[in-house]
Amino acid sequence: MSDYVQSPISGRTMNRPLLISSLIKNAARYFSDVEIVSRMSDGTVHRYTYGDCHARAQRLANALAQLGLSIGDRVATLGWNNYRHFEAYFAIPGSGLVLNTINPRLHADQITYIADHAEAKCVLFDLSFLEQAEAIAAQCPGAATFVAMCAASEMPERTSISNLICYEDFIAAASDTYGWPEFDETAASALCYTSGTTGNPKGVLYSHRSTMIHSYAEVMPDAFNISSRDVIMPVVPMYHSNAWGLPYASALAGAKLVLPGPMMDGKSLYELIDGEGVTFSAGVPTVWNGLLDYIKARELSFTTFKRMNIGGSACPTAMMNTFRHTHGVDVIHAWGMTEMSPMGTICTLQGRHADLPEADIQTLRETQGHPVFGVDMLLLDDQGVELPWDGKTTGNLFVKGPWVIDSYFKHPVGSALEDGWLPTGDVVTINSQGYIKIMDRSKDIIKSGDEWISSIEVENIAQLHEDVHQAACIGIPHPKWGERPVLVVIARAEAEISKDDLLAFLEDRIAKWWMPDDIHFVDTIDLGPTGKVLKNKLRDRFAKVESTAT
Repeated sequence: MSDYVQSPISGRTMNRPLLISSLIKNAARYFSDVEIVSRMSDGTVHRYTYGDCHARAQRLANALAQLGLSIGDRVATLGWNNYRHFEAYFAIPGSGLVLNTINPRLHADQITYIADHAEAKCVLFDLSFLEQAEAIAAQCPGAATFVAMCAASEMPERTSISNLICYEDFIAAASDTYGWPEFDETAASALCYTSGTTGNPKGVLYSHRSTMIHSYAEVMPDAFNISSRDVIMPVVPMYHSNAWGLPYASALAGAKLVLPGPMMDGKSLYELIDGEGVTFSAGVPTVWNGLLDYIKARELSFTTFKRMNIGGSACPTAMMNTFRHTHGVDVIHAWGMTEMSPMGTICTLQGRHADLPEADIQTLRETQGHPVFGVDMLLLDDQGVELPWDGKTTGNLFVKGPWVIDSYFKHPVGSALEDGWLPTGDVVTINSQGYIKIMDRSKDIIKSGDEWISSIEVENIAQLHEDVHQAACIGIPHPKWGERPVLVVIARAEAEISKDDLLAFLEDRIAKWWMPDDIHFVDTIDLGPTGKVLKNKLRDRFAKVESTAT
């Protein structure tokens, strides 16, 4: 690492702190009439503007101030993607408090663990998550105030939460004029927790500075390419990694925002996309299967929808091709982590790729992309030796950057790093131009004898079969080879595909030693609270089946 050098002369520019409150202030000042559209839990659609949002966010900030909270105190949310949650995204950090988004789909023990570990003093929640809020109230005595994000007419008749406050009453009693405070930009802004699939969730604490720089980077043309001409629909939940930063980036750009609430079925998504003129969306691959099935069955098309970012796990090639070639929607791979705020790489094409053959362009599109400026990468083997960026050599990916954490919440500073770099847990290749391809998570890659098998590659190729709806490849213990691949498949409705059919389809498409030892057809595949396949659950589920069979 290079030494930090202090210059004897400073630039003569204003030194204004980078604070999240500036985003909503700017949006209200210059884009006050731009719409924010929310699908609510009852199916109704709510509309208002950035100007309205700013006024109500100021009311919420004033109301929170009356609770006697101190700067840095955590305020938890259990909420869908809707306008009240959006207001909290600005009111809480903007007033110097810390927004603690909790994933309501986690196990009840993990939800209460997070609220307790974060020392949340106040909890804002959608009524869909009343049960989770009641659990926090019962087990986290430090959480003194609970606010139901609803109107007075919607308040629950019965609840174990004493003195439950109605959100609309809470903010109605407060002024819509609030002087957003200025403080050090390195102050904490939001506290997100990892999914906790292998132990208790870990807290990732962002700062105003990191969030603001991340927002600037996200709107760049070679990142999410967001402008005031866009209509943005974050399908990724606002309780997961700040909805990949889209609420903040949308406010920065002054883009119309469409918040889909809890309804992620194909019909609901299509109605919002086409009815509201959505141009851009983002989410994990599993959510888009329902949309594709819906529009295929009804022979529908998109009128405005032009591009989507898919992250969380690799987008199946078949899905990418269907969106691009059938519906004219550009699917752009993205990769990142909660620990990275979460943006790391985006697979946009560059000028030097314009004359490439279509096959080479498709190969490039199937990578997870090039790092966004601000993110640096390192490829190491298991002994810590740096590996070449040749697009073939597989190694462990490390990252650093201004929106990458150096430690987890309540852990020693720098404790998440190795020699100044954050280990991602991903096994990748990097080509000479800096494009990474995720071969697997280090915990999911399959070691068969002396050969590595990419579970992602096997399942992506399996999903090219027209009768395969979803596939997951897992490694199962084997007495001779250590591990062997097994494929778990959900077939499309009314399809009549057999194990032999799929093995014959794979035969000429993957290496012989990559061929699955078995294929299991199932009705469901275990998914985590953010829509990712839980391969640890699948391994537990099918290891017993395989051991019995052998």
